[in-house]
Amino acid sequence: MNKHLKQAILAAGIMAPTAVLASNGYFSYGWGTQSKAMAGVAAALPQDTLVAATNPAGMAWIDTSLDLGVSFFNPSPRGYEANPDFAVDPNTGFPLSAFVTPGKYESDGDWFLVPSFGYNRVLNEQMSLGIAVFGNGGMNTDYRERPVWENFAGAPNQLAAPPGMAPPGTIQAPNGMLFYPNGQPVTNPNATPAQGNVNPGGIFTATTSTGINLEQLFIEVPFTYKFREGHALGIAPVFAVQSFEAEGLEPFRQMSLHPDEVTNNGKEWSYGLGLHVGWVGEINDRLTLGASYRTKLWMTEFDDYKGLFAEGGDFDIPAMLDLGFSFKVRPDLVVAFDWQRIFYDDIKAVANSNNANIQACFMMTPKPDYCLGGDEGLGFGWDDMDVFKLGARWDYNEKFSFMAGASYASDFAPGGEGLFNVLAPATIKWTFTLGASYRHSANDSFNLSLAYMPEEEITDRNENITGAQSGSLYMEQKEIEISWNHRF
Repeated sequence: MNKHLKQAILAAGIMAPTAVLASNGYFSYGWGTQSKAMAGVAAALPQDTLVAATNPAGMAWIDTSLDLGVSFFNPSPRGYEANPDFAVDPNTGFPLSAFVTPGKYESDGDWFLVPSFGYNRVLNEQMSLGIAVFGNGGMNTDYRERPVWENFAGAPNQLAAPPGMAPPGTIQAPNGMLFYPNGQPVTNPNATPAQGNVNPGGIFTATTSTGINLEQLFIEVPFTYKFREGHALGIAPVFAVQSFEAEGLEPFRQMSLHPDEVTNNGKEWSYGLGLHVGWVGEINDRLTLGASYRTKLWMTEFDDYKGLFAEGGDFDIPAMLDLGFSFKVRPDLVVAFDWQRIFYDDIKAVANSNNANIQACFMMTPKPDYCLGGDEGLGFGWDDMDVFKLGARWDYNEKFSFMAGASYASDFAPGGEGLFNVLAPATIKWTFTLGASYRHSANDSFNLSLAYMPEEEITDRNENITGAQSGSLYMEQKEIEISWNHRF
């Protein structure tokens, strides 16, 4: 095996996943600095070895070369604002349902460093073999100031009584909970749940900072074959590793099939694989077409969070389809367009609705499979996502090229799905990019991309759990990426 390929595989093995928030759900808007500078277009416009992440067939147009890149990613501000419009009982003033304390919850963790790596080896005039290592984005929130869901259960050791059976000197809320006239809850640490202790020991009160951290790393090994002049097929096994951690979700334990595997269990790892196939064809001197499909990645389960994710901790990575074209307007100017579809709807942990009536999950034994951790358990309510990307590259002279682009993503979730998405406010729709490439020599070039995703806000409510209360998810993003390309 060529020594450069050996070094590439070694480098891939020592790279680690990096926690970030992505633009298109939890997918990145693109891979490879020059592609990112054009809003992620790459299906029919191979520019560097990271094209494998979009279309493995594109590696057939890449010389024997190496790419090293790093991005500085800033998904801030991002968070949730809870409104004071929850329903209350007119007689007691107590809330009629669970609610989030009104106010603004802004996630910490503003800057993330995301490395990328690619290598391609031309074997002969028809074949090439390479490797690409990249992050798929992820989800990361950390609400440190106070727990988001501190009001989802009664106070620790709070007592409840059957309707109309409040002891003398106490006030009874519509949900049966008991309060003293000054508004303080009636508690008894020695009472059992059967005796009305609705939150024994406070195990259902969020006391830690709320947030999740999903990290993903991908390794693709693309092989390409030019089966005729200007046309190539590519195939790449895809290996993936992901980790997940959740904190501050204590109130959700009571609605889970596996209450001890919902939150605060540290970092859990998952591994899996899939397949990526693609085609690139030069139709004529000006028009090139490209298409690729990456299968779903079948991952091992997050056992330590089997009480949180549907299907007992299953969290496969969704399939992805890319179709695109590039067109040379003139010898020094090319425009390209990609349509990308991400099949989030096939992953129950992501797609299942969280706007559901789950009263039975608090009372029934055994609990039905639509409770957390069940086959139809609550998810993030995400739909399949369509992303439209348009980019242009101008080769100013032999040394410099300049790029620009814009992309638009469809809504990530329908109305009523705001509850769980406090953990992953993936509201971004538009991405605007600029970039440049400097060819220092025949063998080395340096690349820069800049991206801005303007803040998007979605106002929503979850009638089944938080009743009439509404809230707003919001996020803004910025990214700077630099890379070095070396041709052997």
